[in-house]
Amino acid sequence: MTSRRTFLAGTAALSLAALAGCTTTEVLGPPGSGSDETEAVLGLVNQLRRSRGLGPLSRDPAAAKAALSQADRMAKAGKMAHLIGLTDSFLNRMKSQGVSLPAAENIAVGQADAAKAYDAWFRSPKHLENMLGPRYTGLGVAVMRNPKSGNHPYWAMVLSTPPVLSAGG
Repeated sequence: MTSRRTFLAGTAALSLAALAGCTTTEVLGPPGSGSDETEAVLGLVNQLRRSRGLGPLSRDPAAAKAALSQADRMAKAGKMAHLIGLTDSFLNRMKSQGVSLPAAENIAVGQADAAKAYDAWFRSPKHLENMLGPRYTGLGVAVMRNPKSGNHPYWAMVLSTPPVLSAGG
């Protein structure tokens, strides 16, 4: 009886270890095709913000780079998620891409074009809240597809607060 309990306990421990290993996301391969879609979404977001009495956003190159990176990560993993892997950190990702904080990220998958991705974010209360964030002044949007994950379009939007440069440079 004791050896059976030991066996079951050992099997349970191995099963848990295997499950823990499943929480990391396998990278499926090289990047697929993608593009910076900031200009396609910027007017839509600014129209929304204007209708709510908020100032416009401008294209932030660091946010665009971070959006493309996140869309690529999701397409490689075949998974829509803000965090991919056990050691992933939103703040560290933003800092490593040069995005000024605070920042926010909207993600989506499956929308055929930028207008449809914007519409999905508009219809989601949390994503809408991000787009209406009064502190944000910068925007970057990207889409990426990867043949290893079915060529589904993975979308990422990064809203940022680029530093204001002084008149002296």
